[in-house]
Amino acid sequence: MRYIKTKTKRKLGAAVCLILAFTTTGCGFRPSYDQAAAYEHSNYDKNLYQGSLFAEDLCVTDKDVPLAGFTEDTSLHAAGLFDLKDEEVLYAYQLHEKLFPASTTKVMTAYLTLKYGNLDDIVTVSSDATDFAADEQTCNLRTGDQISLYDLLCGLVLHSGNDCAVAIAEHLGGSVEEFAVMMNREAKALGATNTHFVNPHGLQDEDHYTTAYDLYLMFNACVKDQRFLDIISLPSYTGELTGADGVYRTEQWLPTNYYSLGEAYAPYGVNIFGGKTGTTDEAGSCVILYSQDLENNPYISIVMGANDKTILYDDMTNLLAAGAAGGSYDTE
Repeated sequence: MRYIKTKTKRKLGAAVCLILAFTTTGCGFRPSYDQAAAYEHSNYDKNLYQGSLFAEDLCVTDKDVPLAGFTEDTSLHAAGLFDLKDEEVLYAYQLHEKLFPASTTKVMTAYLTLKYGNLDDIVTVSSDATDFAADEQTCNLRTGDQISLYDLLCGLVLHSGNDCAVAIAEHLGGSVEEFAVMMNREAKALGATNTHFVNPHGLQDEDHYTTAYDLYLMFNACVKDQRFLDIISLPSYTGELTGADGVYRTEQWLPTNYYSLGEAYAPYGVNIFGGKTGTTDEAGSCVILYSQDLENNPYISIVMGANDKTILYDDMTNLLAAGAAGGSYDTE
């Protein structure tokens, strides 16, 4: 009995201490410092991410966007106008529809060349790089030619040389197949997730596709490099080559876009630097351009899948007039 009484007294003493603890701390027991507050301060009261968000400097839309003053051409595969300064999509038509890119593919080839290549490298042209049909666009490279990577880049971007594309791919990737792996990896890193490449030039393949929006992402990455802007602005370029026989020669390459050739005219108030064209039966006529308005604000414009070159450049001119030129349709 004495043992039970003693044990009961101990329990009562503990209960009294617990009640005192509750009454002295308010609604419940707390230690001498607030553990929850301390943990929150050390783990949550921080700026956990101080970098930039992926798309914070991109033009973004998930739907079609009309543009006042521009008559939509529903015969096109896709079209878009992007205001880089205000990060705004001014016009969008089927931007996220998968399509065949033709030689606009070479935008990604150029991006990889600028990112990973040493433009002073001398490249030896293989037989695979000269194996093209007579009606397929080339820069007249010959097997065994030695040429700088910079010259290949100029031939690729300005004159859309398929032979330049393969020579670049083999130099940087070891093979066309491995270069295509690089292209797909870098496309995804840029956010171009609806794209799949199998070659560096864009000749037709059912498994080779992109979207107009993905092309914008790739072209936007290119125009951030001044070297790319310098190349697309050239009126022509003279490539220097040394043949397998040791004989030196030159090849002159003209731009393929009609604005640079003087066969199409930009609307008043728009300065077109240049861009990249592409044409196949399946892709139609395509062009992606970099331009600036009178205040030097930059734009990227895309027209994909026109039935012919006249429609392509008429639509592009009207799109730039309604957007970048503020509605002026006068041409220079």
